[in-house]
Amino acid sequence: MLNTTIKTTKSQEVFAAAQNLMPGGVSSPVRAFKSVGGQPIVFDRVKGAYIWDVDGNQYIDYVGTWGPAICGHAHPEVIAALHEALEKGTSFGAPSVLENVLAEMVIDAVPSIEMVRFVNSGTEACMGVLRLMRAFTNREKIIKFEGCYHGHADAFLVKAGSGVATLGLPDSPGVPKLATSTTLTAPFNDLEAVKALFEENRDEIAGVILEPVVGNAGFIAPDAGFLEGLRELTHEYGALLVFDEVMTGFRIAYGGAQEKFGVTPDLTTLGKVIGGGLPVGAYGGRRDIMSMVAPAGPVYQAGTLSGNPLAMTAGIKTLELLQKPGTYEYLERITKKLADGLLQIAKETGHPVCGGQISAMFGLFFTSGPVHNYEDAKKSDTAKFGRFHRGILERGVYLAPSQFEAGFTSFAHTEEDIEQTLAVARDVMSSI
Repeated sequence: MLNTTIKTTKSQEVFAAAQNLMPGGVSSPVRAFKSVGGQPIVFDRVKGAYIWDVDGNQYIDYVGTWGPAICGHAHPEVIAALHEALEKGTSFGAPSVLENVLAEMVIDAVPSIEMVRFVNSGTEACMGVLRLMRAFTNREKIIKFEGCYHGHADAFLVKAGSGVATLGLPDSPGVPKLATSTTLTAPFNDLEAVKALFEENRDEIAGVILEPVVGNAGFIAPDAGFLEGLRELTHEYGALLVFDEVMTGFRIAYGGAQEKFGVTPDLTTLGKVIGGGLPVGAYGGRRDIMSMVAPAGPVYQAGTLSGNPLAMTAGIKTLELLQKPGTYEYLERITKKLADGLLQIAKETGHPVCGGQISAMFGLFFTSGPVHNYEDAKKSDTAKFGRFHRGILERGVYLAPSQFEAGFTSFAHTEEDIEQTLAVARDVMSSI
């Protein structure tokens, strides 16, 4: 039997104090462990594939700061580049050559992107692309998918995933009905539902936005033909197709999901990996569409810290590291070993589960499945997931504290890390 006792005295003290200082004691809802029980551990430092909390406990990390840490935490080459950049200043609020360098790398990598605008978060990127798609088409309605999360802007908080799903919240208080009246929703992987929405709202829909691989309702892959079908429907009805690749961009392939599946959208949002762990976002697409963004065109969007030199530096070095031969092959191998191992262990220990992986992104649902959409995902045994989560946490493995979040690996994870994780999973699944 593996060790099941971790000391969390300091974490508890810090979190208790935090609850008097910040709503719920956190800066983002899912961090509060509401859906898995217990209190969160408080991080002290991270390195490679590992976390150390304020009590000195070490964990193998499969959250990776929610996706950006694809090279592992605090990669020495990223840190060295940041040290050099720091000497020149932390913020310019003006053009820098670093923006050109990262922009060229993004444009070269992502099939849909001919021009790009840097912002500070995935939410900002999705807000910018929403305004742009409406301006370009001169239409107001959009289609999003149930369980897909595109940040916390008003128009997207309709049947959203991520923390909204984790906490079981309805459409958020404070969001005016008018703000969501033009947001139409459909089940993920349901082309007929999308077609019906287009038929019912002819010449009114600006575009369709989706996570091409859902990571904010748990890991849900697109069915064969789904992305291709959306591409055809948007062409047919004169609407734009937007891939939210904040999570999948540079993670499931260097060119993102659009490279992986061979489907090119009109616009793309990015974040996470392209900042190398620093706050960043971006949106980009066809030149004729992006040329509408101010100051080239009339669609206004701005940001004091956009194109921040530190974020650009970390992003550039991260993408350079990802270009090294064999990187994605390694990510695919270790993540498949982890995902397949978890499914096999669950089967052997009598737990109905389903899940899978694509490159360095994976997920596990405590339901017999299959899971094609958010409604399927909600059939999961979240109480059992909570017990599983706590069990592996106490044995040194850190998973996202929600059934409705994907997991991530990095090329800092070793074969030994995967084997240790599977041993822990077997121990816990045998006892819950």
